[in-house]
Amino acid sequence: MTLRLRLLLVLVGIVAAGLIVADVVTYTSLRSYLFSQVDQQLQNAPQPVEHALTLCARQTNFPGSGNQCSLPASDLGGIPQGTFGQLRDANGNIIYQGFFSFLQSSTQPAKPVLPSSPPISSDPSQNPTLFGVSSSGADSLGYRAIATQASDGSGDVVIVAVPLAGENQTLGRLLLIEVLVTLAVLAVLGGLAWWVVRRGLRPLDQMATTAGAIAAGDLSQRVVDVDARTEVGKLGAALNTMLSEIEQAFAARTASEERLRRFLADASHELRTPLTSIRGYAELFDRGTRDRPEDLATSMRHIREDANRMSVLVDDLLLLARLDRQRPLAHDQVDLAEIAAAAVDAARVAAPERTISLDSPGAASVIGDADRLRQAVDNLLGNAIQHTPPGTPIEVRLHTEPAAVGVEVTDHGPGIPAEERELIFEPFHRADPSRARSSGGVGLGLAIVSAITRAHGGRVGVVSNGSGGARFWVQIPRPLAGSHSLVGETPPVH
Repeated sequence: MTLRLRLLLVLVGIVAAGLIVADVVTYTSLRSYLFSQVDQQLQNAPQPVEHALTLCARQTNFPGSGNQCSLPASDLGGIPQGTFGQLRDANGNIIYQGFFSFLQSSTQPAKPVLPSSPPISSDPSQNPTLFGVSSSGADSLGYRAIATQASDGSGDVVIVAVPLAGENQTLGRLLLIEVLVTLAVLAVLGGLAWWVVRRGLRPLDQMATTAGAIAAGDLSQRVVDVDARTEVGKLGAALNTMLSEIEQAFAARTASEERLRRFLADASHELRTPLTSIRGYAELFDRGTRDRPEDLATSMRHIREDANRMSVLVDDLLLLARLDRQRPLAHDQVDLAEIAAAAVDAARVAAPERTISLDSPGAASVIGDADRLRQAVDNLLGNAIQHTPPGTPIEVRLHTEPAAVGVEVTDHGPGIPAEERELIFEPFHRADPSRARSSGGVGLGLAIVSAITRAHGGRVGVVSNGSGGARFWVQIPRPLAGSHSLVGETPPVH
């Protein structure tokens, strides 16, 4: 059974129960009211009926003859329409009986079947004893009756029976109206409820359709026309949020797999070149180079250089793997200003023809691994030296903030295109031909800088220096109480 059908049945069932209760209460209340009116008439009827029966008995002079008895309207006052009266003597013999207000009619209703020993009410006005009787005809009108002692003290019994035909007819019509109205209301309400439930649950159908499309592989599908004010709308909004997260996760996984494939291809390519060179020189050795000392020395020198190059490459790859796996680094109090100064001094020795300046505000303490931080600064300086024309000046600047220490390395070379700035920190990435293997490096230096910075909880990036060159910046959090994370903030540009 569908949810829509269950909701419809429950709603119609509740309304039907309410209508039935209302119908029963209405019917019972009206029946009680009508019968109370009849009972009130019965309580007031014995005395005028006794008077009328006594007069009629004198006129006919024949007990129970049923002859016509004509009485003036003044003698019938207080007697309900269609009342049946019976006068009995002390032995139970009928003295006179007949209908009142129907005496002039050619047809009379069926007489009530009165008991031979009815309960006698000693005081009809205060403590009446009322009872119901059936009729002798096929119409089964039903009567409400009362029996009292005659007021003349003769011991006669007066029985008054008021027909319930009018009341039963009214109640029957009410019952028919209630049934018809109840059925009509349920039919209309059922149709309206079906439309409302179907409209309200339409987003669920859309969710099922969307889920089917997603299962087929289309992660871009979303639930449309979401009304966040409703429960179903909130579910649709939550589903859309979940789908966005899933789509982003799949996109990230796809991108990660693509980077991994590219990384493996680049690593294989970088390792294949020195291996091919070593294999070639080894073959030269077998072809007679070992018998020529000069050629043997040259071959061994090239083999040693290629082996050293492979060793550096493998060490860099192992470092990247170690940092990506979040292996623990040293957590010492280190002065980033001292590290930057040492790295600048080493760069000046390696490139004496260049002007390398250092602008440091003094001590800049951070918590981290001094060797790795030195390697990051060395790689930034080496990248600037390697990929800018000879003699191009390089500026190194440190700036401190309450929550971080920043290091900036600015060069005045050809710069980095804007579309390459997001990719330059990936392994083996080269922004342009000037940064090819022939000009030095295999494209792991900046990737190592990024990995070291992330391992210290910091950030790294590159921007244009405004004059065509590039400014690489690194931010490392400071160990200050109450410091806030810089993730998501824009690095200072000076």
